[in-house]
Amino acid sequence: MALDGMFLYQLRQELAEKALGARVDRIHQPAREEIIIALRWKGGAGKLLLSANAGSPRIHFTEAAPENPKQPPMFCMLLRKHLGSARLIRIEQLGLDRILHLVFESVNEMGDLVELTLVVEIMGRHSNIVLVDHSGRIIDAIKRIDAEMSSVRQILPGMLYQSPPLQEEKLDLLNTRPDQAVERVAAAGGREISKALLQTVQGMSPLTCREAENYAVRGADIRAGEMDEQQKKRLEEWLSMLQLRLREHSGVPTILLEPSGKPRDFSFLPIHQYRGALTIREMKSYSALLDSFYAERDLMDRMKQKSHDLLRLLANTSDRIARKIAAQEQELKECANRERLKISGDLIQANLYQMEKGQSVLRVPNFYEEGLPLVDIVLDPALTPSQNAQKYYSEYRKQDTAEKKLQELIEQGREELQYLDTVFDSLARAGKESELTAIREELRETGYIKSYKGKSKKPEKLLPVEYRSSDGFTILVGRNNVQNDRLTLKDAHNYDMWFHTQKIPGSHTVVVADGKEIPNRTLEEAAVIAAYHSRARDSALVPVDYTIVKNVKKPAGAKPGKVIYDKFETAVVTPDRERVAALLVKG
Repeated sequence: MALDGMFLYQLRQELAEKALGARVDRIHQPAREEIIIALRWKGGAGKLLLSANAGSPRIHFTEAAPENPKQPPMFCMLLRKHLGSARLIRIEQLGLDRILHLVFESVNEMGDLVELTLVVEIMGRHSNIVLVDHSGRIIDAIKRIDAEMSSVRQILPGMLYQSPPLQEEKLDLLNTRPDQAVERVAAAGGREISKALLQTVQGMSPLTCREAENYAVRGADIRAGEMDEQQKKRLEEWLSMLQLRLREHSGVPTILLEPSGKPRDFSFLPIHQYRGALTIREMKSYSALLDSFYAERDLMDRMKQKSHDLLRLLANTSDRIARKIAAQEQELKECANRERLKISGDLIQANLYQMEKGQSVLRVPNFYEEGLPLVDIVLDPALTPSQNAQKYYSEYRKQDTAEKKLQELIEQGREELQYLDTVFDSLARAGKESELTAIREELRETGYIKSYKGKSKKPEKLLPVEYRSSDGFTILVGRNNVQNDRLTLKDAHNYDMWFHTQKIPGSHTVVVADGKEIPNRTLEEAAVIAAYHSRARDSALVPVDYTIVKNVKKPAGAKPGKVIYDKFETAVVTPDRERVAALLVKG
């Protein structure tokens, strides 16, 4: 991603313009590596998010309201102690490196004003958030780094804070002439221009470097050392424009979207290199851009952490059932030859007159096959001829019964796997702690999680996700299998319209008709919503079946969420997250 030093330079200015002089109101730690500081300033307030997550390290103002743990983590308690009511007085960046210093003025235990610095290091898997006192010593960090983890740089309470090694070999474009950068790039010989730029100029991301190369050589496959004078001039021109944008803080918050609407990348510059393959959208601020870009990813990360035990349970159970089905299918194959047992019994029975006790093999013509070929039938010498016939009949009946039972067990196993697949899907799309609790309760009721006697807190009652169509119709979506059953089989009326992705795990979706005829536009929107609330969320051309609720039935003894339906129609739609978000009823 493109949260490079130059992007951070633009973002720092935005944060400073908004938050300098603000006081800390509240501090929360909704996730293990994420802090939210609520700030208040004259005439306004905002929530500053700081993340040291390896996959999404960043800092920006956020509109999100993630659920906080009931017991605040230790680092959160420490920040509350030292920064409660503190005032943000400076935001500093080291050159164009991805490190910000948030300097707060606070009152210590003695009543003296002191400066405390919250260092936000945005460095991939080495990202961290470190609280440093006025003497430069570390008070604590969201990630403690000891000598076993790093022999180069430890971050532990009481140690002097040392900044990560600066990239002194790279040029700082704020203090360097663009032609000097071009000369160094050209000296890189056979390297790609974008990679040479990445190694030459401080704070540039791969996306920004590719944009510079695209402008300089107009998409041609030319190496750094092969640039002619005109191409060098164009590269110098582009770097001059970049330098001016940095100095004047005139960047443009830009997000790049895939055709499905899923965010792909972002920048502080207009991006032209994709030539229409991606949608380019300008955002109102850098914070709004980052909030939008990381919202879904952060939610997935938080839910993954909180649902780890459920995912492990479902994975282990699914694996066990799959192995059981494979063994049963092997047994079923072995039952396929049972007719030979019956034929052997019949042939023995037909030739009793010529058999003797103690005989070990009977060779007779097989009258079940054309040409009456001779067949050898193995006998038990200890049994009479009649007893040998009954033994073959008994084995035949046993395998015949086993085949029927095995077919039944295999079908039950496959249905169970389908059910667990729907729970996996609900879990993947869960966005709240209460939704995870509801899924746990469902697994407890279906016997996958043990129930313990004693008082247990009654789970919070969840309502379906509610949407309002462009024509004013209410569209309801179940959050899990139990709620799907309740929505479809209890709450919905006969002539409401029911939607579900065809042969794809997903939520039940119902358009409340209220006795009116449902317009085609609402039907299409409901189909898009149903496709979005399914495993096919990131796919295109998703088939969605729909019919009136009256046609939807639940088979006797079926697992939660399992229904059958007939007399349906099918719409083929492409999930659109922005369209779905626009129809969501907030609350």
